[in-house]
Amino acid sequence: MSVPEPFMTPDPQAVADSHLMDFARHVGMSGADYADLYRWSVTDLEGFWGAVWEYFDIDADTPYERVLAEERMPGARWFPDATLNYAHHALRNLADDAVAVIALDETGSCYEVTASHLRAQVASVAATLRELGVGQGDRVVGYLPNTPHAIVAFLAAASLGAVWSVCGQDYAPMAAADRFAQLEPTVLITADGYLFNGTTHDRRDATLELAHALPTLKATLLVGHVGLPWPSKAYPSLVVPWEDAATRTEELTCTPVPFDHPLWVVFSSGTTGLPKGIVHGHGGVLLEHLKTLGLHSDLGPGDRLLWYTTTHWMMWNLVASTLLTGATTCTYDGSPAPLAQPDVLWQLAARHRVTVFGTSPQYLLGMAKFGIDPSAHDLSSIRVVGCTGSTLPASAYPWVRDHVGDRVLLASISGGTDVVSGFAGSAPNTPVWAGELSAPHLGVALAAYDAEGFPVVDRVGELVVTRPMPSMPLYFWNDPDGTRYRDAYFSSYPGVWRHGDWITVTSHGSVIVHGRSDSTLNRNGVRLGSADIHDVVERLPEIAEALVIGAEEDDGGYWMPLFVVPAAGVTLDDTLRDRIREAIRSGASPRHVPDEILEAPGIPHTRTGKKLEVPVKRLLQGAPVEQVVNLATVDAPDLIDYYARLGAERRDRSA
Repeated sequence: MSVPEPFMTPDPQAVADSHLMDFARHVGMSGADYADLYRWSVTDLEGFWGAVWEYFDIDADTPYERVLAEERMPGARWFPDATLNYAHHALRNLADDAVAVIALDETGSCYEVTASHLRAQVASVAATLRELGVGQGDRVVGYLPNTPHAIVAFLAAASLGAVWSVCGQDYAPMAAADRFAQLEPTVLITADGYLFNGTTHDRRDATLELAHALPTLKATLLVGHVGLPWPSKAYPSLVVPWEDAATRTEELTCTPVPFDHPLWVVFSSGTTGLPKGIVHGHGGVLLEHLKTLGLHSDLGPGDRLLWYTTTHWMMWNLVASTLLTGATTCTYDGSPAPLAQPDVLWQLAARHRVTVFGTSPQYLLGMAKFGIDPSAHDLSSIRVVGCTGSTLPASAYPWVRDHVGDRVLLASISGGTDVVSGFAGSAPNTPVWAGELSAPHLGVALAAYDAEGFPVVDRVGELVVTRPMPSMPLYFWNDPDGTRYRDAYFSSYPGVWRHGDWITVTSHGSVIVHGRSDSTLNRNGVRLGSADIHDVVERLPEIAEALVIGAEEDDGGYWMPLFVVPAAGVTLDDTLRDRIREAIRSGASPRHVPDEILEAPGIPHTRTGKKLEVPVKRLLQGAPVEQVVNLATVDAPDLIDYYARLGAERRDRSA
């Protein structure tokens, strides 16, 4: 098979000047291309990750004796005996007067936080937390928008060896409590509200409701972000204003912790039951994010990253980790395309000389659809446009070239909350093929497996990782024997990580992502739980049962319909649809509101009562019934024909 012509090839001078090629020279591979570096990185894990440690000058309080003491999955043991602290590394690489964080919002306003001010705030909040009883291993949680407050709070907790978790304020308080209550947190840090599409959303009452749902709290820190006064109400614990917590004069000290000490808990989307708490460690995140941001995104001192995200998406974690490289990170509060100024992100990127701009496929497709031309602004500083969250269709590549810049590297990336990093994407020295990810990331032993567990090339298979990564989860929260963890990733191919994506590894080394192979919703890059939606909708007396599906479409779009079975005697009309939407918006979040609400004759289940989410999704995408489900295992086989027919009709209309 001949290699297709790349959409773009990297500029030789940009390659030579990149951190990746400097790293190659550092390890004695100055003449190597990306394929050579990649092959070495996955065949010699100890050599590669040891070199990453040395290249980025990891400042360990206790040195390591071996890079990888145990390679089995799960249970790999990285850098045993080493002690360090993530927060120390995030705060060490910027000169005092350098800008560490730029706070942006949808109105176009901004303020800057210098490195010295950031360190001072982190030291102050850390001292406050310590006085409130927070110590190593205790949990601190944030109910916060994407502002510098969240970064300060996270680094303060990490500096103490406490465990951090954060959720955006568009989540209803009980949806946030489903996550945080599992952690039994000591302190909650929350804001008065957030901005979105021209509206200030008041979250003061939501804060009080959340605080009452967390009985282990010793204190709640109140951030005045949007200027709403905090009323005197009966909080279940001590209340501390952010101004008091963050303006003390304190000396910053970072507690050395083991390499695999928990840093944060990020949550799965909760397809069934409560969301799973995924625990990552200080050292694994430190190395993985330095590799991803420093080598693949080529970030370093003098660079600026602006990536649209919410605090509960894993991209927020990478936004915070930008500081590890010595680059400036931008936070952003608001809609990515507010009605009043739909191109505001491009305006801000131009004004603040952003070098790495990150977004989702839906954002780029929306810009093209509505005729917005980013090149109306001076985007000459942008070197990389990162795009993740779902598959970026080939049609978007010429648009980015023509409307952002013809030398911009369009880096389509696929990763996951599970490893809080990427599996495949681009690098400064990789060609770009439209509709494809240029290559697996360094250190990621990626393959596509068929149903029998054999690697396949130029054929669709399951995305697997055959050797460990430092940022694979330490464990799941409240999973003492590791059963849920093993079942999540290692039940299909023992000893091999199965992620849940359909991919093709091409013979020219690229990766094509075809979508989720499980039922997780993945909307605009934010993974959502179907259980969150079902729980809200099925509480309505008018609804007997509900099923939500997220289906990737051939044109790069994403269709998220909600099927409902009305209660006896109830008709699904526009009034009831509006009631359902409002219930989801207030009970889960605006992002959970479906694209359509359709009346269905019933919801199919397995014989044991589990909703057939994945089979219905595949039927709606046009897969034949015989490839999707064994009718003998379905409680109402006649319903399968309804969903298959609906999928066929939808595809006929789009043909």
